[in-house]
Amino acid sequence: MGCDGGTIPKRHELVKGPKKVEKVDKDAELVAQWNYCTLSQEILRRPIVACELGRLYNKDAVIEFLLDKSAEKALGKAASHIKSIKNVTELKLSDNPAWEGDKGNTKGDKHDDLQRARFICPVVGLEMNGRHRFCFLRCCGCVFSERALKEIKAEVCHTCGAAFQEDDVIVLNGTKEDVDVLKARMEERRLRAKLEKKPQGHQKLRQGSLKKPALILERRKTTWLPKAQVGPVAATGSCFEKAGNPGG
Repeated sequence: MGCDGGTIPKRHELVKGPKKVEKVDKDAELVAQWNYCTLSQEILRRPIVACELGRLYNKDAVIEFLLDKSAEKALGKAASHIKSIKNVTELKLSDNPAWEGDKGNTKGDKHDDLQRARFICPVVGLEMNGRHRFCFLRCCGCVFSERALKEIKAEVCHTCGAAFQEDDVIVLNGTKEDVDVLKARMEERRLRAKLEKKPQGHQKLRQGSLKKPALILERRKTTWLPKAQVGPVAATGSCFEKAGNPGG
């Protein structure tokens, strides 16, 4: 019954139970979402941009992704909906005065302060750390908390005064339901923009095709009509002159 050395094994060493599911640390997940670029996984540095699904990126990482869309990049799937730099909005963020950052990092022994949020809502002062819902406006890029939108209802931006519609409000790092709604809006918006371009293109072609015959007709009028009308008009004019002056 004994093992080597005379030890007796315990029940949990002999009987294998179900594996424990490792719980994802929610705090660590929030820190990753709100402090690191979705593409490069590097810490967010200005200029910071957001896509139409509410994900945060470093602008230089998006530009690099657009220039080199290699299939080997696994993280590229998170930005597959970004087709051009126009699909992202540069954010206007309000700094948090309580955030220490890397101040005093002279010896390299201090890390960025991730306990406090780097940015806050400029209207109600909430920290942008994932515990409060934040959003931005596509029309201007200003960022503020969802509470500010609900408490101070207005049709213009609370920060810069730009007019906006409901379609311009993008929730940052929202839930799966939020992302589904934003994705449906994005696809509808792009389809509408695509359809609006097509009639203009056809109209330009039709206008261009109609201009050529019109120019030909104008040229024909200018070259042929005067020659055909000079003789009869002059002749009739001379007849009237003779009829009007019989004694001349």
